[in-house]
Amino acid sequence: MRSPRLAALELRRFGRGKLPRAALVALLVLPLLYGALYLWSFWDPYGRLDRIPVALVNDDQGATAGGKRITAGDDLVDGLRGSRTFEWHRVSDAEARRGVEDGTYYLSLTMPSDFSRRIASSSGDSPRPGALRVRTNDANNYIVGQISRSVFSEVRSAASTKASRTFLDRIFISFSSIHDKTVTAAEGADRLKGGLGKAEKGSKDLADGLKDAKNGSGKLSTGLTKLTKGAGDLEDGSRRVADGTQTLADNVNGVYAKAGPFLKGNEKTIGDTARLVADSADAVRHNLADLVKLAPGAARAAHTSSAVLDEVYKARCERAVVPDPVCPDLKKARQAAADVAEVADDLNTLIADQDGDLKTMRANLGTLQKQARALSARAPHLYEDVDDAVRRIDKLNDGAARVAAGAKKLHAGLGTAETGADKLDQGIGTAATGAQTLNGGMYKLVDGSGKLSGGLHDGAKKIPDYDRQDRDRRTGVMADPVQLASHDLHKAGNYGTGFAPYFIPLSLWVGAMVAYMLITPLNRRALAAGSPAWRIALAGWLPVVAVGVLQTAALMSVLHWAIGLRMVRAAGTVGFLFLVAACFAALVQWLNARFGAAGRILVLALLMLQLTSAGGTYPVQTSPGFFNAIHPFLPMSYIVAALRRLITGGGLGPVWQACAVLAAFTVGALALTALAARRRQVWTLDRLHPELSL
Repeated sequence: MRSPRLAALELRRFGRGKLPRAALVALLVLPLLYGALYLWSFWDPYGRLDRIPVALVNDDQGATAGGKRITAGDDLVDGLRGSRTFEWHRVSDAEARRGVEDGTYYLSLTMPSDFSRRIASSSGDSPRPGALRVRTNDANNYIVGQISRSVFSEVRSAASTKASRTFLDRIFISFSSIHDKTVTAAEGADRLKGGLGKAEKGSKDLADGLKDAKNGSGKLSTGLTKLTKGAGDLEDGSRRVADGTQTLADNVNGVYAKAGPFLKGNEKTIGDTARLVADSADAVRHNLADLVKLAPGAARAAHTSSAVLDEVYKARCERAVVPDPVCPDLKKARQAAADVAEVADDLNTLIADQDGDLKTMRANLGTLQKQARALSARAPHLYEDVDDAVRRIDKLNDGAARVAAGAKKLHAGLGTAETGADKLDQGIGTAATGAQTLNGGMYKLVDGSGKLSGGLHDGAKKIPDYDRQDRDRRTGVMADPVQLASHDLHKAGNYGTGFAPYFIPLSLWVGAMVAYMLITPLNRRALAAGSPAWRIALAGWLPVVAVGVLQTAALMSVLHWAIGLRMVRAAGTVGFLFLVAACFAALVQWLNARFGAAGRILVLALLMLQLTSAGGTYPVQTSPGFFNAIHPFLPMSYIVAALRRLITGGGLGPVWQACAVLAAFTVGALALTALAARRRQVWTLDRLHPELSL
């Protein structure tokens, strides 16, 4: 008899009576207890978090920062209650503590009394982070504690972002204030630069004027030096003339009584003396001419220099809005110039007053020169003219004495004028040097003020000036600079969809396991008839495969239409699960056929190994090394990976790999079952008296 017919006969016996039919129905429905009920129980737990009672405590007393009232606790409470993340209950801190302890609340969230004050401290000298207190109790529920940590991490991030926006908004407002103040400072620097430019021009004009005055005072000093030298020569010459005439007069008068005898013996001496007097008179007469000629010019130069200094002093010190720093030096220079002009006037007046005497002196000197020369010429005849000569010599002596006295007075006056002119020249030189230094300093100030103005303008351009809209946009970015751009390539619709690839093969394994509790793994009729081993294996495998197909159809129908499982590749998922049911049937058949009653225990053990190493909940890499080691060698590892691609989408590489692995396990298990059937055709004592029977 062929294997399909044997399989049909095996299934037909479930129609003989109510109890077999009930057993068949239970066999078909049993996978639903593992697959549908498990998935339904936690199909979307995160969508029902608003049913979890959580205590919310707000002890925040608020704070004030920058003249604005901050109530961070109230704002956070309003946001949480509007989010419907949990079922929030506003209670006191003591009630929250008791509720978390006795299980009334799964956890509590507390805003302390200084919550707003800590957040507001970000704008003060001692910033401190705000602190939220979360109280959990894993004795109530461990998973809720894990969920709360994720949820409250988002709450903390949102609160931090809001506090950061307030803090950064103040920073950007400060930027705008700094920008405005810098622009004002730059405008002030522009005005300073303009004023310093005018001052620099004035200092340059002052330096130029003092330079001209210095040239005039130098000329005056040089002229007066020449006059003083000439007056000194005049004084010396006139003194020598006076001394000579006096000596001459004394000698003439002394020896007048003895003139006759004396003159006879001293003609040559008298002639030489007369020639000396003539030469001296000539020198004095020429120096007097130079003095008269230079005195008016020196007086005019002194007055010109004094007038220039006086005008400069009035312009810089009396009429100027801001007096010049060199005004004290200018005042001294002006006074010195006035003194020199006064001395020059005195000298000029003296010469003018003595003009007659000077003319007389010059005439007398000319006469003296002529008479001296005549005397020299007449020396050999002096005896005859001695009487007349004595009278003239006395008269000449008187005139020479007056000339010497006038020359001395003139020399003294010119010496005073020269000293004053030197002081004037030195004072004007000092003033000119100070003016040059002032001009250089003013130039540096103008240059520095220009750089200051340019720097302030450049700085104002670099300091941002944000309007409210731009400020809000920038504070938003800086308060939350990094955002998670999450893109799920193949998103599972909910928690149950994500776990379906794990629980569906579990239910089919249980279905195959229970099926072989009702259906023998090796067909007795085929064994008794001595059928080939492979036919016996197929006869025991095909009925369970048929049951597995029905189980799969029932399970997927309930999951899809009753619970709401959405599959990207529905037909592929169902077809693949038929292959899974066939593979599981072959594996369970072989364990039962080969090991008998102990095989049922091995079926449970193999199920547990597959569940713990398949990576159906957490990635298998997070499991201990043992489970990572057996992961590649068990069929459910490949089934879970393939069902994820079939249900949620993605590449089909793991699906084809899983199909190949399942086919290999199926063929291998059937071959081993055939080998076990071959052994079962030989009766042994172990078969007649088994050690264990279930």
